[in-house]
Amino acid sequence: MSTDDERRDEPAVPRTRAELRAAREAEAAAASRASNEDGGADRDETPPQSTPRFVSPAARSTTSEEAASPRSSSEDGGADRDETPPATGPRAVSPVARSTGDERPMRSTFVPPDAESTTTLAAHSSTDYAPPAPEKPKAEKKPKPAKAPKPAKQPKAPKPAKQPKPEKAAKAPAPEKSAPSSDRRFLLALGAVMAILVLVGAGLGVVSLTQGPRITEVQVNPTEAIEASGSRVILTANQSLAAIDESQVTVEPAVPFTLDAAGRGIGIRFTVPLDDDTEYTVKVADAVGAGGGPSATLSTSFSTPASNIFLLRRDADGDDQIFRTDLTGEKAQPVFAADRINDFRATSSQLVVSVEEDEGAKLLVMDRDGQNPRELELPGVGYVGAIQVSDRGGLVGYSYSDKELSDTEGRASVLVTQSLSGDDEPVVTEVGDKEANIFVWQFVPDSAAVLFIDFDGALSLVDRTTDAGVQSLGLATTIQGISRGTYTAIVERLDGSVVELNLTDGSEVPLEASTPDFGSAITITPFPGGTLRHVVSRDENGLPIGQAVIRVDEEGAATPLVEVDSTDSILQACASPSGQYAAVVIAPDLADNPYDQMLLPLPENLETHLLDLRTGDEIVALTGFDASWCQTAPQF
Repeated sequence: MSTDDERRDEPAVPRTRAELRAAREAEAAAASRASNEDGGADRDETPPQSTPRFVSPAARSTTSEEAASPRSSSEDGGADRDETPPATGPRAVSPVARSTGDERPMRSTFVPPDAESTTTLAAHSSTDYAPPAPEKPKAEKKPKPAKAPKPAKQPKAPKPAKQPKPEKAAKAPAPEKSAPSSDRRFLLALGAVMAILVLVGAGLGVVSLTQGPRITEVQVNPTEAIEASGSRVILTANQSLAAIDESQVTVEPAVPFTLDAAGRGIGIRFTVPLDDDTEYTVKVADAVGAGGGPSATLSTSFSTPASNIFLLRRDADGDDQIFRTDLTGEKAQPVFAADRINDFRATSSQLVVSVEEDEGAKLLVMDRDGQNPRELELPGVGYVGAIQVSDRGGLVGYSYSDKELSDTEGRASVLVTQSLSGDDEPVVTEVGDKEANIFVWQFVPDSAAVLFIDFDGALSLVDRTTDAGVQSLGLATTIQGISRGTYTAIVERLDGSVVELNLTDGSEVPLEASTPDFGSAITITPFPGGTLRHVVSRDENGLPIGQAVIRVDEEGAATPLVEVDSTDSILQACASPSGQYAAVVIAPDLADNPYDQMLLPLPENLETHLLDLRTGDEIVALTGFDASWCQTAPQF
C-alpha cells in the first residue's frame, strides 16, 4: 500500500496552530478558484508562505481531501471520507453550516474541517476517542487546540431565538399597574374641577351678595302687545326678592300697568296695548333679596314691531278681497277673496269672515294669512251681521236672523256667541228665559262679557265666563263705545244725555264737553288717552253743511283731525289699539257713489284715511273700509 493510502487510514489527530493556518489557506485558495471559474483560468497557485511551516502527513492528507471536496462530519457520521464528490458550486459552504442545515456564505472566521470534525466528535463523546499524543506534548499544550473548535459552537449562539419570551411581558402587565395611577390622576383632576366649580359658585354668591339681585330671564311678546291689552313682561331675578311695590316700577314711554310680584318673578301687565315701532324700558328700583343685602335696579328693554292693518275692498264686477298692508300702503297683499264678503273681524292670530250666499250666510275662521279656513256652525239657515270678536275670551259674536222669517215664526236679530275654535255649539243670548232681540251690542274689550240693548231699550250685561246671569243697567238708546282697560262704557240714555258708565259697579258720570265745544257727537269712540268724536256742522236752518272727526284728550282739549264738506260723508272713525293712530272711513262724492246690494249696504267707493293721533298728520289714504282696528263695521 502506498504512503498516501497509509496516511488515509490514519486516524485524525489534533492539529497545531500552523496546521490550522495551512488548512485555512488551502480552503481560501479553493474558494477563490471556484469563484473565478468564469475567468477561464484555474488558479493552482498556493498563497505564498512567508516562512516554512511544518505540516504533519495526516494534516496534509486531510487538508488536501477536504479542500477538494468539503464534507460535513455530521453527514457521514465521521466514518469514510473516500466518497468526496467534486465541489461544483460557485461558493464554499461551511461544514458547520451544512451540519446545522443552514447554507450560508463562508465567513472570515472560517473553521477548518478537521477542527469541525474534532469538535463534533468531542461533542458526541469525549471518552470514546483518545488521539495519540504529539511529539512535543508540552509545546503542543501551549496553544490548547482542543479548545480552539469553540467557534464551531456558533450554531448554538443564535440566542435571539430566546428573544420572544412573551411570558415575561405577560408577567409584568404594565397597563394593569398603571391603571391605579390613571385612576388617581382622574380623581385628582375631578377633584380639581369640583374645587374650581365650588370656588366659582362661591365667588358668584359673593358677587350676588355684594351687587344685589340681577335679571336672569325676560319674557315678553311684543307683537301681541300692540294688538291687545293685557300683555305682560315678566322679569325673573337670580334670587327671591323682598316685596315689590308699584311705586318702584317705571315704564318708559309711560303706559298704565298692574304689578304681580312673588318669589323671583316680577310680572308687569299692561292694561292697554302698546305703541308700534317703539322701544320700551321697564325698571324696578331698589330691588332687594328676600334675605336682605344690597339693593339694585332691575332694568330691561324691548322693541315693538311696526303695525299692519286689514281692510275690505268690495268689487261690484268681481270678487271682494280682504287685504293686509303696512301703514304706508306700499306692501298691500290680498289674503282672502270671495264673491260677496259682508263683514270681517281680526284677532291677533285669526280672521273671522262673513260670506253671503244665495241660501244664506257662512261664517269662516282662518289664519291671518287666509290659510286653513273652516266653517263655524250657525244656529240655523239665515244671515249674520255685526260681527265682533273677543280676543281674550276666544269668542265670536254676531247678530243672527233666520232666512225664513215671518210675524209669527223665525228668529230676528238674536245675539249669538260661540267659541272661535268651533268646539261648542252657538249660544243664543236670553233675557228672562227668552231669546232677546238685540238692537245694538258690543264685547267688553279684553273680556268675554257682552253689553247690549234690546228692542225694548233695556241695557244689559252678561258675562259668558260666569253664572251670574244677565245684569240690568237701566235704559239706553245706543252704545257709543267701551274704553280699553278701564271697563267703562259710553252710553246715551233715553233723555239724550251721554254718560260714562262703570260696568263693575253701575255708577255713572256725565261725559264732559270738549273745549272748544263742537256740539253733540253722532258717534264717540274711546281710545287710551281720549275719544274720537264724529260731529256734524249745520247751518242756521239745521241743514248739514259739513262733518268732522275731533280728537278730544283726557283733559277735554279738542283738535279737529278730518273735515269734509256736504258732498262727502264720514262713515266711521276708530283708533288703533293703543290710540297711536286713527282710521277714518270717508265716502267721497255721494251724488255719484251708488250703494251696493249687500246685506250691509254701503257706497261702492270708500276710502280709509290713516292719521297719526299724536301729531294729527295724515299718513296715507287707502281704498277700502272696515279697518281691523275697529270693533264694529261702519254704519250709514
